[in-house]
Amino acid sequence: MAQKKGYEVDSWLAKPDARISIVLLYGPDRGLVAERAKAFAEKTGLPLDDPFSVVRLDGAEVDRDQGRLLDEARTVPMFSDRRLLWVRNASGQKPLAEDVKALTAEPARDAIILIEAGDLKKGVGLRAIVEAADTAMALPCYADEARDIDSVIDDELRKAGMSMALDARQALRRNLGGDRLASRGEIEKLVLYAHGQREIGLDDVRAMSGDVSGASFDDAVDAVLEGKVGDFDTAFTRHCLSGGHPFLVLSSAMRQLQQLQVMRGQMDSAGRNAASAVASARPPVFFTRRKLVEKALERWNIDALSRALNRLQTAVLQTRRRPDLSEALARQALLGIAVESARLGQR
Repeated sequence: MAQKKGYEVDSWLAKPDARISIVLLYGPDRGLVAERAKAFAEKTGLPLDDPFSVVRLDGAEVDRDQGRLLDEARTVPMFSDRRLLWVRNASGQKPLAEDVKALTAEPARDAIILIEAGDLKKGVGLRAIVEAADTAMALPCYADEARDIDSVIDDELRKAGMSMALDARQALRRNLGGDRLASRGEIEKLVLYAHGQREIGLDDVRAMSGDVSGASFDDAVDAVLEGKVGDFDTAFTRHCLSGGHPFLVLSSAMRQLQQLQVMRGQMDSAGRNAASAVASARPPVFFTRRKLVEKALERWNIDALSRALNRLQTAVLQTRRRPDLSEALARQALLGIAVESARLGQR
């Protein structure tokens, strides 16, 4: 099978197989998908700013014009030995899947195809086609675990020639992990804030993360899960007025939904009930929140959780691009999830 486990992806990208002509990066962490896609693109050795060497396509564009990717792959390069066809924002589009299927049957001689996609179901569509091919590779990108977050922190500290106190690292780690690009952006912001210091301390992390009482954004996230729109708006507004960054609520919501996704998957695959899934959760669910989490598991199915996580990841990227609108963008995304939760609770 032409696929790698999550922990094998970075080592494969460090030394890609030259026989592979189609690379599919997919998963719920869009920031990690984008970061790894860029790393692979750089490994091709092609000038990424040269439009004759690198053709950038959007998934929706390929969807509207079936055969577009196939035509580009069959085009003979004029100014280089080969070209990179870079498709972003792909999903389960049938036209794209059909083009990729044709290219796995008859690989392009002069093109490398790189595809960035969201979370794709196993055994269907684009993912199934790539995983079954000899000349293609499917690489999953899931939310960072503690070890991965530490690696990202160490990478940015090494670039800056700085170190970080243990208590500062622990505090920073709690605010990271929902999206790789967002996590890296937060670390870069912290490094810039502490420029001129040899070591980043806890006070630096607090200053950059708006270390207000966590109750406000925890309340906001709980209200989202319960579908209590009014309670969410009150808690979110209180958090922002206290100086808290909207990203903290987005990040906390992502972690909660990712944990729900894991537990809901266990319920669906093993036939377990919500109480059993919560009781065996690792890390454990705090006892005062168990009933809330059980109710959330009963109302949120896997598809709904995936939609909510995609909405949050999009919001994180938007807030990075438009920090001046971060509060409004975060509020809109979280409010939409709260409304959907209320709707699901009425079924």
